[in-house]
Amino acid sequence: MFSKVMKLLLSTQLLLLFVLPSAFAEEKKAPAPVDLAPSAASAVILDADTGTIIYEKNKDAKLPPASITKIMTMLLIMEALDQGKIKMDEKVRTSEYAASMGGSQIFLETGEEMTVQDMLKGIAMASGNDASVAMAEKIAGSEEAFVRLMNERAQQLGMKNTRFFNANGLPADNHVSSAYDIALMSRELLKHDEITKFTGAYQDYLRKESPKPFWLVNTNKLVRFYSGADGLKTGYTGEAKFCLSATAKRDNFRVISVVMGEPDTKTRNAEVTKLFDYAFSQYTNLPIYKTGDAIGEMKVGKGEVPIVPLTAKHSYSVLLKKGEAGDGIRHEVQLLPDLKAPIAVGQPIGKIVVYKGDQVLTEFALESPVEVKKAGFWTLTKRTAKRMFFFD
Repeated sequence: MFSKVMKLLLSTQLLLLFVLPSAFAEEKKAPAPVDLAPSAASAVILDADTGTIIYEKNKDAKLPPASITKIMTMLLIMEALDQGKIKMDEKVRTSEYAASMGGSQIFLETGEEMTVQDMLKGIAMASGNDASVAMAEKIAGSEEAFVRLMNERAQQLGMKNTRFFNANGLPADNHVSSAYDIALMSRELLKHDEITKFTGAYQDYLRKESPKPFWLVNTNKLVRFYSGADGLKTGYTGEAKFCLSATAKRDNFRVISVVMGEPDTKTRNAEVTKLFDYAFSQYTNLPIYKTGDAIGEMKVGKGEVPIVPLTAKHSYSVLLKKGEAGDGIRHEVQLLPDLKAPIAVGQPIGKIVVYKGDQVLTEFALESPVEVKKAGFWTLTKRTAKRMFFFD
């Protein structure tokens, strides 16, 4: 009898090993409405905080993304800024290759120098192909090396239907992405709050000190005409047609709407507007943490810094259907046990788990905000002595 029970328990555990991972791997989805983007080849609405899909149409179809590619370029720029590899006021020299880019450009000349901030402005607002390549060369040494970084980052973000072959989205064989993948990298870019200062501006200037300042007008007209819109990136080629990854925020609720393969700009903007209207009329969110809120502290064994305060780098919330009660929703910060130095910036350190009753609603990964090096011998000795004699 005992052996039968043990066999039953073992088979149940094996079943759980196979069933549970696939269950957790499923994308979070809200109920799908009627077709909100009939003219788009593919479309998706994503809640920026939780990553929940509010609406989708052919979300995984592999299509040319045109200049929406530059969302990944901007993401790598923002991450390089965070890591201290570049600075906003640092000058970037334009190579002959970067200056040769056609299509949308800010007309950089070979040898011309422009700050990272102005290059980023030229990419975000004017979709500068030349500025994108100049920044790619600045960060990685060459566009080819930068494209490798783009594809590596895409894999890390779970972008399963994306393959980049350049930094700006100019036509190239097998340079593809999908509406859902674009939403994923848009969501990651939006974790860098500063980016919306560029993507959300309707007009600005480059070369302000020159006799002929260059006037920038945002290619995404929704930032002017839709309440709360502050990004993110347009795209067009003859093959891709008209594409847009747009974001808008009202109160604490931010959504991302992506459409691909639209017939013209008027239809593209109208269908993204309809996607936004649906999301804001039907859904809201319950804030868990706002940007800058204290989350807790990370204790690091044998670290130069033994305790690191943790604050929210971006907002965390739970998506709710309007009228749905938020009663019983709670959260826990679960840090990995026995964290020890060295710890790298961005290294996983735990998660925020949100519950409703005993049911897990969603989880948010937590990463180290700083590098923590291993403490030297004398630092550890002094720390040990202090604990022994002062009981601190």
